[in-house]
Amino acid sequence: MEKLSTEQLKKTASQVRRDIVRMVHDVQSGHPGASLGCTEFFVALYFNQLNHNKDFSIEGKGEDLFFLSNGHISPVWYSVLARSGYFNIDELKTFRKINSRLQGHPATEEGLPGIRIASGSLGQGLSVAIGAAQAKKIDGDDGVVYALMGDGEQQEGQIWEAAMYAPHHKVDNLIATIDFNGQQIDGPTDAVMNLKDLKAKWEAFGWEVIDTLKGNDMESVVSSLEYARTLLGKGKPVLNLLHTDMGYGVDFMVGTHKWHGVAPNDEQLKDALGQLEETLGDY
Repeated sequence: MEKLSTEQLKKTASQVRRDIVRMVHDVQSGHPGASLGCTEFFVALYFNQLNHNKDFSIEGKGEDLFFLSNGHISPVWYSVLARSGYFNIDELKTFRKINSRLQGHPATEEGLPGIRIASGSLGQGLSVAIGAAQAKKIDGDDGVVYALMGDGEQQEGQIWEAAMYAPHHKVDNLIATIDFNGQQIDGPTDAVMNLKDLKAKWEAFGWEVIDTLKGNDMESVVSSLEYARTLLGKGKPVLNLLHTDMGYGVDFMVGTHKWHGVAPNDEQLKDALGQLEETLGDY
């Protein structure tokens, strides 16, 4: 994988955000808020950090693997997969349409390159990532396994079973990230079910925890991912608390749960695209 420079990553992020709002607008369905908020993470991971092969195999031997647990943010993942060569960019036009491989939540039955598990039933992705990380250890494969979860997803019990399991079994080839934007579909996470001190909780379960306070700053995100890799192989799994703003990049969407799962209308799309530079060409 050829790593992109910081400026190239920023330009790619702008294009990915254009893809997100256009995809959701075209079918008047989808989840733009956290997709926009997590754009820096996905772009930094796929274009700067992940050792991956666009000639996709489900086993991913000799590669780093990524598992998305909060599958409703599929628009950002589909855009990044297409832009990094897993499938043709024009396929983004089929998002959420009948018989499309790009369903609202990632699925495996149609064989979309880059997707190893169906996700969207919240709470499951970390468990799968742990299993994949253990399999790599058994196989003598030095690839790293990444997983992304939402912060509202921390209200799922299965998360905490996995949180206990990984340190106990010294799964130290795993980097999990929480998109910590403080919002979920019904409102602020503090109002729905207060998460309290997530950093202290994960540390108490035995994880090495990184607090990335600027999750929408590309330099900060790249640095946190680079630092996370230096912590591997020391007997502990790593957790990255990535503080982001839901809807980042579009001023009328930023910082509110109201754009968790709402599509922009024609006028709002025009406004959003006016704020996002077209850098790689729209699909």
